[in-house]
Amino acid sequence: MISLKSKLRAVLSFLLALTTLAALSVWPADIPDAVRQALKQASIPETAIGIYVKEVSGKQPVLAVNSDTAMNPASVMKLVTTYAGLELLGPAYNWRTEIYALGKIKDGVLRGDLAIKGYGDPNLNLENFWLLVRQIRQTGLKEITGDLLLDNSYYNVAVGDPGAFDGNRYKTYNVFPEAVLVNYRTSALHLIPQAENNTVRIVVDPASELLDLKNNLKLIRGNCGDWSNQLHVEVREQQGDNGRITVILSGNYAMQCGQNTYHLSLHENSAYVHDLFKKLWRQQGGSFSGSVRNGVVPNGIAPLKVHHSPPLAQIIRGINKFSNNVAARQLYLALGETMMPSNGHTSVSLEQSDQAIRRWLLAKRLSFPELIMENGSGLSRQERISASQMGELLVAAFHSQVMPEFISSLAIAGMDGTMRNRFRGTLVAGRAHMKTGTLNEVTAIAGYLQDHKDRRNVVVFFINHLQAANARSAMDALIRWVYERA
Repeated sequence: MISLKSKLRAVLSFLLALTTLAALSVWPADIPDAVRQALKQASIPETAIGIYVKEVSGKQPVLAVNSDTAMNPASVMKLVTTYAGLELLGPAYNWRTEIYALGKIKDGVLRGDLAIKGYGDPNLNLENFWLLVRQIRQTGLKEITGDLLLDNSYYNVAVGDPGAFDGNRYKTYNVFPEAVLVNYRTSALHLIPQAENNTVRIVVDPASELLDLKNNLKLIRGNCGDWSNQLHVEVREQQGDNGRITVILSGNYAMQCGQNTYHLSLHENSAYVHDLFKKLWRQQGGSFSGSVRNGVVPNGIAPLKVHHSPPLAQIIRGINKFSNNVAARQLYLALGETMMPSNGHTSVSLEQSDQAIRRWLLAKRLSFPELIMENGSGLSRQERISASQMGELLVAAFHSQVMPEFISSLAIAGMDGTMRNRFRGTLVAGRAHMKTGTLNEVTAIAGYLQDHKDRRNVVVFFINHLQAANARSAMDALIRWVYERA
C-alpha cells in the first residue's frame, strides 16, 4: 500500500514536470501567424528558416525556430568580423601605407624608384590617395626618375579570378583583397540626363588613360524603375595594349531617374594604381614618366612617409551600414596580425585570421562548432553559422566595452544604409539597428530592436531557399511582431 507521503511526492513531481515543460514551451514558441503567412505566400517552407529572438538581458530566447541549424548568413557574417575587429584590434586601430624612396634624393629629384608598401588599408579611396600623394610632394620630392613599385607582400593570399564567385568579374563586390588597394580599383560612371539635347552624358571618375567609353544610351520618358538592370554593359579587354579597356553602354535610361552612378572594377591593380598616381602626381606639379611593377621593399630602409587610415570604429560603419565586401575582407585579414609569430614572419593569411576568430570566441566562452568563415565578408557559398550562435554573439557584443561603436555601425531602420527604405514612417523606424544579407537563395537579417516597452532585443532571421529573394515581407513581419509583443 502506497503511503500518503509517497502519493504527495508523486503529485509534486508531476506538477514540477508540467511546470518545467510549460517554461520550456515559452522560449521555442511557435512561429507568429503573420510570419507563417508571409512564408507561405513566398513558397518558403519553415524547414528552410532559422530564427532566434532574445532580450539582451534574458536567460532564454523569446523565440527559436531551427536556431541550431548551421546556415549561410550572407553579409550578416560581417557582424562576426567587425565585432572581432573591435575587440581584437581596438576601435582606434588604423592601417598604414608606407612610402619609400629607393634611391638618393637630391634637389627634389629621386634617382631611383618610388615604392608604396601596403598593409591592407580598406579606406584608401580617391580622397585619401590624393592626400597621400600630396604628403609625398610636401617632403620636397618633385621628380621621380625610376618606376613605381607596389609592395603587396604583407598579404599571403592568392589573387584569384574575380568572376569565379558568380561570373560577374567586373562587379566591384568581387574585387579581391590586396595590401595596396586604391579606391577598390573602381571606376564610377556618372549618368547625367541632358534634356536639352535628349542624350545621357557619362562622366568617368577617376578619368583614365586606359579606358575607352562608347556611349549608346538612349534617353527616354517614363518611370525610372530598376535603371541599372535596364543598362547593357559590354566590356572588351584589348590584349597587349597596356591594359586598355573598352566599355560600351547601351539601352534606355529614363529622364526621371535623374543622376545615378554605375560602378565597375575594370583594371588590374598595378595598372589602376599607376594610372591614378601619374595623374595626381602631375596635377600637383610633379614629374614622373616611369612604369609600374610589383616587388618587395628591401629591409632596413626607413620610410619617406607613412599614411594612416581613419580609425577602425569609423571604417566599420561603411562595412556594416553599406555592406562593403572588400573592406570586410581586408579587416578579416587584419585579424591575422594577432596570430603573427615573433620569428620575423611578416605576412598575414586567411588561416591566421580563422585561428584568431576561434581563439577569440573560445576566450569569450562562445562555442560555435558549426562556424565556417572563408573570407569574413559573407560573399561565400561556404560560410555557415546558426541563428542561435549569431544571436548569442550579438548578446555578447551588447554587453561588451565596444558596444557603442558596434551598434552605431549598423544600419538604422528607415534612416540609413541598407535599412534606409525599410520601416520608414512606422513605429519601428529609428528603433532597429540591423545588418542585412543577400545572395542567390539566401536572405538574412540580424541586429538589435528596441520594442514598444523599451526592451532591447536581439533578432536573427536566416532563410536558405530557392525563393529566399521573396522573404522580405516575412522578415519585416517578424520584426513588427517583436516590436509589438506583450
